[in-house]
Amino acid sequence: MADILKPKNTNPRGIPEAPFIDKVENVIKNPDKDFESVMQMFQERLQQYKYMELSKQQQLKDLNIKIPDIEKNLDIINYIKEKKEEEEEDDEDEDEEGDGKVIETNYELNDTLYTKASIDVENLNSVYLWLGAEVMLEYPLDEAVELLNERLVKNNEQLTIIKEDLEFLKENITTMEVNTARLYNWDVERRKKLRPTS
Repeated sequence: MADILKPKNTNPRGIPEAPFIDKVENVIKNPDKDFESVMQMFQERLQQYKYMELSKQQQLKDLNIKIPDIEKNLDIINYIKEKKEEEEEDDEDEDEEGDGKVIETNYELNDTLYTKASIDVENLNSVYLWLGAEVMLEYPLDEAVELLNERLVKNNEQLTIIKEDLEFLKENITTMEVNTARLYNWDVERRKKLRPTS
């Protein structure tokens, strides 16, 4: 009986595949003794799947915030690099004012608050990046782009994996809900047949 939920297959992350009960009689040999424990095992597995699903949904939500942030940061740094390269090409026109040495921009302080900044492109050679856990480090522009591109690739790979896991969990939750419903209905029918007829 303990082998009922032993997975025959798992997904690449080791999440067990739910068995499908074709015939309840094949699973419960002794109804009076086994039904409650089998039902409890199936309900526990269903709850485990639902807990994993919640965890994966939170990871998905976090990635859906991180990925656009990384893309925004990459866009900004690439724009600065572009302006810097243009500035180096136009170095002969040093006497002209407002020839692209300074970028006037708005930037986000938090979700609802923006402020203005003047960026001296000519003297800007590095940026500061938040690495998480309240850590910020300074990186040269090229290294910052390289780091952000690596993170973007990893996060997109993780996003694909989480979406696969969520699809797998959704299918297995459905299977376990069907299984528990079948077990319950089978037991109701069994009990009706056991009732004495008057």
